[in-house]
Amino acid sequence: MSHSEEKSVKPSGVREQPTLKTIARLSGFAVPTVSRALNDAPDISQETKKTVRRIAKDIGYVPNRAGLRLRTGRTNVISLIIPTEQDGMNQTAMLISGLTSELRHTRYHLNITPWFVGEDVMRPVKYIVETGSADAVILNATSAEDPRIAYLMERRFPFATHGRTSWADKHPYFDYDNTAFARIGFKRLVARGRKNIFAVLPPQDQLYGQFMMQGVQQSIAEVGGSVQLCKAANSDSPGIEIRNHIVDALTQDSTIDGILCGSSIASMAAVDAIESAFPRRSMDIDIFGKRSTPFARLFRKELLSLPEDVQRAGQFLARAALQAINEPHLPPLQELDVPAEDAAQECDDDYQSPNWRG
Repeated sequence: MSHSEEKSVKPSGVREQPTLKTIARLSGFAVPTVSRALNDAPDISQETKKTVRRIAKDIGYVPNRAGLRLRTGRTNVISLIIPTEQDGMNQTAMLISGLTSELRHTRYHLNITPWFVGEDVMRPVKYIVETGSADAVILNATSAEDPRIAYLMERRFPFATHGRTSWADKHPYFDYDNTAFARIGFKRLVARGRKNIFAVLPPQDQLYGQFMMQGVQQSIAEVGGSVQLCKAANSDSPGIEIRNHIVDALTQDSTIDGILCGSSIASMAAVDAIESAFPRRSMDIDIFGKRSTPFARLFRKELLSLPEDVQRAGQFLARAALQAINEPHLPPLQELDVPAEDAAQECDDDYQSPNWRG
């Protein structure tokens, strides 16, 4: 062990926590230069930043959050507020994957702040803002006049939303065009001869649920058909609840020949309901849903669907939150992911292929 290494070991044998001074000593740069390099200062060269970050990674340097906040007023943390009961066929994991992959080469880290369904929706947002425990928040399940968004805009606290609000022109967001999804899905079911469609849609107090309902109504006006809404559950409900209500609906009405599902978990629940309770009708009922993971169509190859790239949403939201922190004077980053009708056509083409049946 070298003399310098001996100095860094406590009598107890526990190694000292690496500091900015440790990186400065190993790199030959001054402490202020090291600090500015780690904080991506524009006046520090990329080569210097690369060297400093490599050394910091090699020695396991972790910034002291309390000290960082005192020096800069920043925490270098972005917090994702997510409902604890949301079950989206691993959608939360894909969203987190997208966020962390985009933040990977920045100084920011992602924290998860749980929101427990049934508690005050404002509690986690106010906690973060009032304690200054993050520099920005990302949240989803937005309502039209979401009180969380109103609060964040009033406080001018950086944020981005997975979903739109009535004030979407004023804040960063990434959203999937659920109106287009429902319109394409309903029309595709009707085109396949389905006339009585059971729809498991998102909660109607959330904006994306209202958008999806608009798509259903537009399709009925264009191509006809009828719809029954699942009122006892929604596409965000636990899968077993959705499955049981679909079984009830199919039991009560034998003319239902199509199911429109507003989430991947609802699609899987519909598949289970049909194949476990009504196996003889499985080829007489089409299901159209979202394909946010490849697992769905492995489970039932005949499942009609449109893709939703949740990981891409996470990557965009990370960039949007960073801009809201660092360049608040710029127009907010916004994107609407509009599904293409031919993406659903590919599903139909695959379904027609005899290879589906193996």
